[in-house]
Amino acid sequence: MEEFFGRQVADPYRWLEASDSDEVRQWSGAQDALWQGHISELSGRSQWSARLRELLSAGYQSAPVWRGTREFFMRRSAENELGILYTRKDASSELEVLLDPLEINPGGTTTLDSWQPSKEGDQLAYQLSTGGTEESTLYVLDVETHEIIDGPIDRARYSPIAWLPGGKAFYYVRRLAPDLVKKEEQQYHRRVYFHIVGTDSAHDVEIFGSGLEMTNYYGVTVSMDGRWLTLSASAGTEPRNDLWLADLHTSSPSAPKFILIQSAESDAQTSLEPLRNGQILIGTNFDAPRGRICISSPKTLLSVGESAEWRDLVPEDPEAVMSGWAVLDGPLMPASMLLVLWTRHTVSEITVHSLETGERQSTIPLPGLGTVTGISVRPEGGHEAWFGYTDHITPPTIYSFDGRTLEVNKYADPPGAVVVPRVFAQLITYTSFDDTQVRMFILSPSEVPDAPRPTVLYGYGGFGVGLNPAFSASALAWVEAGGIWAVANIRGGDEEGEEWHRQGMRGEKQNVFDDFIYAAKYLIDNGWTSSEKLAIEGGSNGGLLVGAALTQRPDLFATVVCSAPLLDMVRYELHGLGATWSDEYGSAAIEEEFEWLIGYSPYHQVREGESYPATLFTVFEGDTRVDPLHARKMCAALQHAQEYTSGRPILIRAERNVGHGSRSLTRTIDLTADSLAFISRWTGLTNDGGMAR
Repeated sequence: MEEFFGRQVADPYRWLEASDSDEVRQWSGAQDALWQGHISELSGRSQWSARLRELLSAGYQSAPVWRGTREFFMRRSAENELGILYTRKDASSELEVLLDPLEINPGGTTTLDSWQPSKEGDQLAYQLSTGGTEESTLYVLDVETHEIIDGPIDRARYSPIAWLPGGKAFYYVRRLAPDLVKKEEQQYHRRVYFHIVGTDSAHDVEIFGSGLEMTNYYGVTVSMDGRWLTLSASAGTEPRNDLWLADLHTSSPSAPKFILIQSAESDAQTSLEPLRNGQILIGTNFDAPRGRICISSPKTLLSVGESAEWRDLVPEDPEAVMSGWAVLDGPLMPASMLLVLWTRHTVSEITVHSLETGERQSTIPLPGLGTVTGISVRPEGGHEAWFGYTDHITPPTIYSFDGRTLEVNKYADPPGAVVVPRVFAQLITYTSFDDTQVRMFILSPSEVPDAPRPTVLYGYGGFGVGLNPAFSASALAWVEAGGIWAVANIRGGDEEGEEWHRQGMRGEKQNVFDDFIYAAKYLIDNGWTSSEKLAIEGGSNGGLLVGAALTQRPDLFATVVCSAPLLDMVRYELHGLGATWSDEYGSAAIEEEFEWLIGYSPYHQVREGESYPATLFTVFEGDTRVDPLHARKMCAALQHAQEYTSGRPILIRAERNVGHGSRSLTRTIDLTADSLAFISRWTGLTNDGGMAR
């Protein structure tokens, strides 16, 4: 027992936190054997695997990143385990492989975490990590010769790269050396540095971060002309930021003079984009939870700072959420144009506005009711834009837009062709416990429910992360097999703006779980499924979601797949990156916030003798965000709770040399096939794995 504010809190499986102890190794070995025994008895696993590989053979290609005439993009073809970075000098040149992670490490455990070409496109800063740790090491490559000309620079996890013109220097973010901080704080203490290419990083100049929050994440950009340095800071994942601007024409790049444009006390997220016409665009949700675009001048911002006047250019929309923009202002354009990306109840829109007045002029036609994954333009100016598009049945596809003619054309198909099953997708609205209207996508073999079918309900509900329509091999394979796949756009995401997020964070977190439970009730009450046929699935914060749902309403679900979850909410801040999430969830060190956490913490809500759904935890030993200890403790607690009941199995699938994020194609297929085989067994999906064609 441990005492918190006069309350005794039991933690009988704390010993499972010590992953390197003999006791935990023995326990994990026994759990591995238990899982292997179960998966070997599940029918249809090979069919799931084969169909997933077929659907994933579409691959993907990213929207192009341009530097002059040179193009950079990522692509994964059917035969590739991981995405490859390609480049070409111009449209008439042959494609070159610039970075192939499998050439760097044939074992497939090295991932390309991020990359950023110099402003001239002749150099590339890129970051690699191994074993799923996301502990990126930074290198610089000569694009022409493919030679590494700088690096390695370690401790560069989540680092932006802001090149200065000429490619001789850049800004980046790096954690302090481990010997300078406490052991439990080594994941934090980031600083912004100025680096001269080809020099020892030990001599890099720290330009920002000392004395500020240890959990701060920093963003840094430099305008195309090299004059304006923008720097932002957020304490962990707080939905607010400090924002500074520096004029590099009046201060040294190694000692920039920053002017505060917005403080986090404004309780808003704001970003800047200096324009080639001398103005500065400001994207913000200050006094506009769904977002707006303002405009100002550098002189006004730097002279007045945080109290500067911002003129609204594109005001907040009462229903749509602003999620990005791009400027077309090339010499062939009749007038400068602003493209604004919105999501309206998760469905993307792109509107066209005058850059001078903000007046809405038109809407860019999209291929369907889906998701635009971002807009790219030439940073030096131009008349073309490129954007990625996907929906429930469309693999990621790249389109181009010509600002002169307003024409939209397909720019790049996915590398592989796939036969997509017939699926009916509909966006419905249901009522949650407090009369809040919540939306949910339902993918099904028929337009209306014809009988209760095995169903997977998926959700996330946190950190302002929305669930937008997207191509999903898992969903398509499941529906093709005769099941239903539902995605609930519950509170905690950004589907309806920042207010929607805040209605599902901190002391309001129970709203998220209730929204999800009411989504399940809707599916049951309207004949799509039944409790005996309903599975729930979620990962990371979504793992917390399904963990809370299974402990609060174990009677409502047949099975649960809980991946890389947070489950011990009393001690979550002590492990992984937990200390960066206290604004999202609250802190157990504060009495009121402890009461929020203990009130729903799944690990602490397990009741002995309760009959719980068949549950599979999937964890990754290289995960440095969410420690697998959460799943180990919860798995042990549930197994003990069901020891004297006729409950269904509680299992854990632990995977080595992979982490929270990117993984190879084969590992993705293996994990998904195992999960679908488990779900189909416990929801009653037949046809030997459900591969009905």
